[in-house]
This record gives sequence, C-alpha cells and structure tokens, in this order.
Amino acid sequence: MVWIPLYLVASVVTAVACVRLCRAAIAAGGTGDGTAGAGELTLGEAAFLAGGPGRVTELALVSMHRARRLLLAHTGWATVLDGSGSGGDELERAVLGAIGPEGQAPVPRLRPAVAAAACVRRIEEGLVARGLAVPGAGRREVAAGLRAVRGAFLLALVLGAVAAGLVEEDGRARVLAAFALPLTASGLCLLLARVESYPHSRWASHAGQRLLAGLSAEDPLTALATRGPAVLEPELRAALGRSRGGAGAS
Repeated sequence: MVWIPLYLVASVVTAVACVRLCRAAIAAGGTGDGTAGAGELTLGEAAFLAGGPGRVTELALVSMHRARRLLLAHTGWATVLDGSGSGGDELERAVLGAIGPEGQAPVPRLRPAVAAAACVRRIEEGLVARGLAVPGAGRREVAAGLRAVRGAFLLALVLGAVAAGLVEEDGRARVLAAFALPLTASGLCLLLARVESYPHSRWASHAGQRLLAGLSAEDPLTALATRGPAVLEPELRAALGRSRGGAGAS
C-alpha cells in the first residue's frame, strides 16, 4: 500500500484548493446586493464591468475617434485632432494627458496610463460601493484559487502516474480508480468556475452582470463597452491591437 500516502496528499491538496476557490467565488459573486446601483449604467461603468480598465480605455479612444477629437491609425498610433479640452469629460482629458504635448503616441503606451488614471479608479470605486463590481482583493483571490485548483489537478495526475508505477499490474486499476476522485473533483471545480464566469466578466458581481445583460447593443459604443473590440471594423481593431483572434478580450 505504498501508494496510499501519495493518494492522501493528492486528496488533501485538491480539497483545500477546491474549498479555497469556492469560497472566493461565492464572496466575489455576492459582493453587495446591487440595490444601491439598480439604476442605469454609464458607458464607462458598463465598459469597466465588462472588461475592466482596459475596456474603459478602448471605449474612450474609440469615442474620441468617432467624435473626430482623435485619429486612430491602423498602425497603432493615436494622433490628437482637437486638444482644446473643451467639451471633453474627465476620461477624455486623461487620454489627452497620456498622449502628452507631442500630440501623438502609440496605443500600447496609452493603455496602462489611461487605465491607471484617477477617473478610472473612481469608476471602479463607485461600482464596488454600489455592489456591482468585484473588489480588487476578491478578483485576486479568485485568480489565486483557480491557480491552486489547476495545480492540484496536475499534482493528482503526476502522483497518480507515480503510484500506478509502484504497484503490480493487477492492482493498478484500484489505484487509478482512487486517483480519479481528486482528479474529478478538481476538474469539476474548474468546469463550474468556467460555466459560472462565461460569458460574464470577472470584474462584475452578479448584480453587475444582471445590469450588463439588460443593456442593448444596438448603439455601437454600447456594443463596444459590453462586447469588446470584436464589434469594431477591422481598421479600428488593428489600431487597438485587436486585429487577431480573441479581439473581444481586454
């Protein structure tokens, strides 16, 4: 029975990892009840819930491009056409500030600067306070839980293979059947986490997801906010660096 200690290690690690992920997912999904934020979402708020700060940045760039305040070239550069600042909101001013006095900058350089702007942080803080967004600590805990479960799955797989090699051939079926339990548990946990989050964003709580689901995507900017750059024409996708598969990711 030399394989039993290996089986116990795999089982304990799997159980701890699955419990950690489940607790993190429940805590994140149940952030607030959303009653304080039951009203309408702004485009910036919808973009944040659907894709985080990166989606907010994309929304601001495309909105300014369509308003002819900014030119997004397919080469991936943003050029200021109207830098007066009049009529622009706080987010647009953050974009202009990130571009700088030169009036031109590559989009990859703008992304982190705009995403870290104070106005984007205020969008997040307001959504968290209304129970519509998952706090940063909650997102990090869910991500850590997912990594732990994936690690437990791989560990059970490796230990199962080692254990099967330590026993006679007539006893391998029992060993493999035993290790199938932690493998199934971690696999199901990962599958449930995938089903729970798809097609929703990791940024939105359950209340935020319900509000996102109720938004109409008929308006092009709303479609961009909720569905990502995949809805844009090829030239703009190229300008945002999203011309390849997976354009909707942020």
